[in-house]
Amino acid sequence: MKAPYFWSAGLDPSSREAAPLTRALLTPLSWLYLAGFNRKLSKAAPERASIPVICIGNLTTGGAGKTPVAEAIRARITARGIRAATLSRGHGGREAGPLKVDTARHTFRDVGDEPLLLAASGEAWIGRDRVAAARAMAADGVGAAVMDDGHQNPSLAKDFTFIVIDAGAPFGNGHVLPKGPLREPVASGLARAGAVILMGDGPVPRSVVNSGKPVLRAHLKAAASAPKGPLVAFAGIGRPEKFIDSLKAAGADLRDAVPFPDHHPYTAGDFRLLNQLAKRDGARLITTSKDHVRLAQELRADVLVFPAQAEFETPEMLDALLALIFKREGP
Repeated sequence: MKAPYFWSAGLDPSSREAAPLTRALLTPLSWLYLAGFNRKLSKAAPERASIPVICIGNLTTGGAGKTPVAEAIRARITARGIRAATLSRGHGGREAGPLKVDTARHTFRDVGDEPLLLAASGEAWIGRDRVAAARAMAADGVGAAVMDDGHQNPSLAKDFTFIVIDAGAPFGNGHVLPKGPLREPVASGLARAGAVILMGDGPVPRSVVNSGKPVLRAHLKAAASAPKGPLVAFAGIGRPEKFIDSLKAAGADLRDAVPFPDHHPYTAGDFRLLNQLAKRDGARLITTSKDHVRLAQELRADVLVFPAQAEFETPEMLDALLALIFKREGP
């Protein structure tokens, strides 16, 4: 789904771009959504797993950078000598789980694109029932679950939650779904968190400052050099422009770029268009790691990948928070 333009921040509320009539019509639906969400939280009785559960959540729909952050935090925990695995719902996949993702056996149609991507660099599990999945992970010997998303799911008790915020587009127009991109009000979402991870450049939002939560800064960095020669990029992620910007920053000879909706399942028609653009400029196609796992096997060899990873400005601060979490979980 492509986010409506009127969700954007900084629009004059009375302008046509801000769609004042549409927002007014959606206001009752936002009230209903929020009432339902608050009722779910108030009635929830979170169940605890026998292993630490660290949630990597956000407050908005779309891509804030949760998955690369989950991957980075899993690696930091693994470096402490703990068997850490990510836990995802498996959005878009047909398997309900709980199951451990196997890149040799599963496709994105089985488990979703993000779990498949996470499984390429470490251990990843999926489960629509988060409690059952965390318990299955513990029974298999996993020592810590890093939950990719799930801050708004109260079924599984979290030992610590990092809220990931895109510094370039923190909260859109500040309204709750469907009037805006927020999954819940900012203040209440931050109140249940342990720390904030601000992705990219941009000021710390006033609401984050007011929350008093520790703030870590991270950036998506290229995990490889940009390929030489002309390129045509495409991406179906939350904010495709971030991928385009990262290619440009790496000095890529970018001739064209095509955005697709998040989690887009690529079709033969999509590739006819992409191949025409590439042929026109004598270019090669390039995409994100997350998009690459959604390509048909016969197409992957012809599409370059530009992987990115989350890098923390102060990794020692992250390590200190993790040390507190695992000290609290110790005997």
